[in-house]
Amino acid sequence: MSVPVETACFTVGVFQDVEWARRGLDALKSHAFAAESVSMAAKETPEVVALVEQTLGHAGRRMEIARLGPVVAYGPLLEALDGPSHDLARQGVAGTMRRVGFQAHDGEIFERLLARGGVLVAIHHEPRAADALSVLLNFGAGNAAIGAWAGRV
Repeated sequence: MSVPVETACFTVGVFQDVEWARRGLDALKSHAFAAESVSMAAKETPEVVALVEQTLGHAGRRMEIARLGPVVAYGPLLEALDGPSHDLARQGVAGTMRRVGFQAHDGEIFERLLARGGVLVAIHHEPRAADALSVLLNFGAGNAAIGAWAGRV
């Protein structure tokens, strides 16, 4: 499923580790966010693979992301960032977050937090973007924000 930039509205936050991400993903589920609207990415570890399978019901996709190396990823955010040209492998998270409404410095922060072992979680649900942001912040996601610049940069 490709997410057109003009309709892409993602709420993104980065949890410090797998356990914090598990709590956040469980909270999103309890607040009725559908698994297909949730994206996740983190450096590949057995714990991350298990997290994706247990919380999102999918094995995830192993991919190489510039400046991060092997990552396990799943969801519409990664499809929007990677595109048909597989841009994540060349430009990384920092170089592609503008596609979904974030400024370049936001992408750099997300990328640094991922490099330190953080777990990026994103929700693609524009009508409830503020709800998603509240859940992310209340359950420990750092640098959580709503991509608001799509189509304007």
